[in-house]
Formats: sequence, structure tokens, C-alpha cells
Amino acid sequence: MPKRKKSKLPLILFIILIVIIVGVAAMYFYTQINNDILGKNQSNDTYTLVIEKKDFEYEVGQKLANNKIVCSDVVWTNWMSNHYPDFEYTNGEYNMTASMSYEEIAEKLQNPDISHKAVKVCIPEGTNAMQIAEILEENGICKAADFLEVCKSTDGFDYDFLKTVPDSDLIAYKLEGFLFPATYDFAMNSEPRDIAEQMLDAFDYRITDDMEKFCQDNDMTMYDLITLASVVQEEALGQSSAKNIASVFMNRLKKGSKLQSDVTYFYARDLRDDYGFSQKVYDAYYTYRCPGLPAGPISNSGSDIIDAVVNYPKTDYLYFFSDLQQEFHFAKDYDEFVALQKKYPWK
Repeated sequence: MPKRKKSKLPLILFIILIVIIVGVAAMYFYTQINNDILGKNQSNDTYTLVIEKKDFEYEVGQKLANNKIVCSDVVWTNWMSNHYPDFEYTNGEYNMTASMSYEEIAEKLQNPDISHKAVKVCIPEGTNAMQIAEILEENGICKAADFLEVCKSTDGFDYDFLKTVPDSDLIAYKLEGFLFPATYDFAMNSEPRDIAEQMLDAFDYRITDDMEKFCQDNDMTMYDLITLASVVQEEALGQSSAKNIASVFMNRLKKGSKLQSDVTYFYARDLRDDYGFSQKVYDAYYTYRCPGLPAGPISNSGSDIIDAVVNYPKTDYLYFFSDLQQEFHFAKDYDEFVALQKKYPWK
């Protein structure tokens, strides 16, 4: 008898079943992805997305997916590429929920709840900590009071030059003098400690062998050098006059005389009258009252002024003044000083 042929029906049914399963699965995943894109039937999970860099689409997608705001970083990235091909991410903090549609997320990413957008901020040479704090607040970087609070202590900062700052209650702002003046790209709404650290890094980068040699040769600390430079910075009108002014102050220090610098009065007055520091602090900064250098720097000097101090000329000058034409005159003794003032009107 001939053999019966096997029926192909079970195989066909199996294939049909597989197709149906794949189709159902595909429809399921399509529905899930579409619901995710539209923000339908999603959870109430919340997440604050923090973008710290510019233009890093892939990392943004990963953060959103890992925190269940979107179902997949691949889906999100592809959707953004199709709908917002030229999108630029802005540094900041964004409060989100999983129930937001992709369109709503994209709109949110254009309006951070807390912006960390980079802002170019210029800190001029000779600016003091109080003035820097005001500049930072005006540019939305951080609160002035918060920045000044950070400047009161060296705690938490790991720099060798800060180890030269004396442990004294008479020092108003212990970071003063080391907040290097330059143009920075600061992020808005930053932690004031982070801002201070960027400025301290800039100073640390500019410490030279000549600066360290000057300190060794003159039995001074880096803090002493920067304090002296800050007074010269405020007295001088440029590097040319700064060298001779530094020479006057170095000669006075070596003789044990008071510096008697008028610019220290204004800094001391502001500390006492505007920022609530004591009369003792005032006296410690006002060089007509305190011996030698003031308690600390009165501004933040640029490299040119620090260099002028480090390379000051050896002279016998003990006095100086600027006339009405802003020309400086230097004298070896008081009689010569008075004679020069009579010759060149100064007030």
C-alpha cells in the first residue's frame, strides 16, 4: 500500500501563530512607544534633569530613560533628531514628570527651571571681594552674601598658598587677594564655592618661581606678597609707577615704618561701615594705625602688578604722591617730598 502523505496544515498553523504573536507584540510595543511619545497612560514619576555641558544629546537621553521619563534613550534621540534636528541643550535644571509628552519635554528643555547657562563675566584687576560679589549677583551667578560668606574661610580649599593665610579674626575675607581677576565663563545659579574655586585655580596657575623666590629673599609669605601687591595695585596707575611705589613700601617695611597708604582707609571703612566688621578689623587694615602690612589684601591684583612688586627697583625712596596730571613723584626724605608737592600741584 502506498504511504499516506503528511499534512502540512500543522506547519502552516504554526507559522500563522508566530506571525500573529509577532504582530501582537509589535502592536503592543508600538502602542507603548506611541503612548510614551504622547505622554498617555504614563506614571507620575518625577525627575530633575541636570544638564552640565553643552550639546550632549546622547547623555540627556540616557538620563531621561534611566529615570523613567522616557521609555528608551534610542526612541527619544530618534524623535528629537526628526523633530528638532538643530536643538541645542542649555545648561540648567529641569523638573519633569513621566506623564509629559515628548513635545512637552522638548519645550521644557528650552526653559530651565534653574538656568546654568554660561555667562561671560569680567573681573577687573584691582576688584575686591565685595565688588566681585556684586558683579556675580548682577550676572545671576550666585548671591553676593553667599559668595562673601565663602570668602571668609579657607576651609575646604586645598591650595598651598592658602596655608600662608594667618588664623586671625582680624582678617575680613581670607580669600581676598587670591581671587584672580580675569574674564570667566561662569554658570548661572552656581554654588559660590565652585566660583571661588575657579578663581583660586586661576591664581594657582599663575604662581611663578620669581614670586616664590621673592618671598624667600624677603622673608615674606605668599600672603604677605599678595597683601603688598594689593596696596600697590590700588595706589598705582599702571606698571611703570607700580615698581617705584613698591620700592617705597618695601623701604618702609625694612625701616619698620608704617605704610601710611590712603587706599587702605577706604577698604577698612567699607568693611566697618557697609559690611559690619568691628573697629578692631578697621584698625588692622588701616595702615595709618597698624604697623607694617594691613591685616590682609585690599583687592585682587593682576599679574602685571604682582610682577612689578616682585621686580621692584632698589631705591632710597620713602615718599610719593601723584599730581593733578596723574604723574607720580618720589622722594628720599620728607623735605624733598614737601618741595616736590610745592612744585607739582597735587590737590
